[in-house]
Amino acid sequence: MTAVPVASPLPLPAPEGGSSLDDLADLVADGGVVVLSGAGLSTDSGIPDYRGATGSLRRHTPMTYQTFTRDPRGRHRYWARSFVGWRKIRAACPNDGHRAVADLQAAGVVAGLITQNVDGLHQAGGARDVVELHGGLDRTVCLSCGDVADRGELDQRLRAANPDFVPRVEEVNPDGDAELPDEVLDGFVMVPCRACGGGPLKPDVVFFGETVPRDRVEHCFGLVQQARSLLVLGSSLSVMSGYRFVLRAAKLGIPVAIVTVGPTRGDAKADVRLDAPLGVVLPDLAGRLGC
Repeated sequence: MTAVPVASPLPLPAPEGGSSLDDLADLVADGGVVVLSGAGLSTDSGIPDYRGATGSLRRHTPMTYQTFTRDPRGRHRYWARSFVGWRKIRAACPNDGHRAVADLQAAGVVAGLITQNVDGLHQAGGARDVVELHGGLDRTVCLSCGDVADRGELDQRLRAANPDFVPRVEEVNPDGDAELPDEVLDGFVMVPCRACGGGPLKPDVVFFGETVPRDRVEHCFGLVQQARSLLVLGSSLSVMSGYRFVLRAAKLGIPVAIVTVGPTRGDAKADVRLDAPLGVVLPDLAGRLGC
């Protein structure tokens, strides 16, 4: 996951023409930029995206909120896979793109930062005041009592309960859900909420089919409405969760720039469109602006 609400992805038209780095620099030079980032920003850190050339949605169906909350077997399967996969997410390091965004923020170019990612790499790269639209994998929430806890504490408990559960990881998805053979899942032992002693735990992220908290959405709309420009980084904008901010910016006449590899749902709304690697474009952009 970046875990986002279920939607039927629309066909993504190929962008007509393109823009230059000069165009992007001119657009954002005056500051007031709100960044909306997606999974494509973290691929250079070894975390796959969902819809790119190697996107995990091409190969598996992600866990949905409905399955997680209603199917104990499905929830057990998720936690067995996440117990293994989260370690790769936790070990991932911010890349040049994350650091460049932090530099742009420190220089006053970026005024707001919304991420659809749940990996915490913006913060690890030095960014501050990051709005995690879909939550963060570094926390858990109890479905019974609502207690929010550190994921590291849960990992320690799971290690103690599963000292011999060390299956080979074939693949890790953007939500930390590792691909494991079904036959190894029965050996995994899940632990309950420590606060109430019995409640089922959920990572503090928005699963597919789940709704982003309304106050969080409104906060993001507020950031966009105050922006001089909206800069989309590494998102196909295939679902409304992120695309709505592009629609709001376009409606208000706020310029939109999109930088990602491959077509996006928002290309027709973009004033500047670069189909290029973020790990190259963002450091170059920060350099041009003296960050």
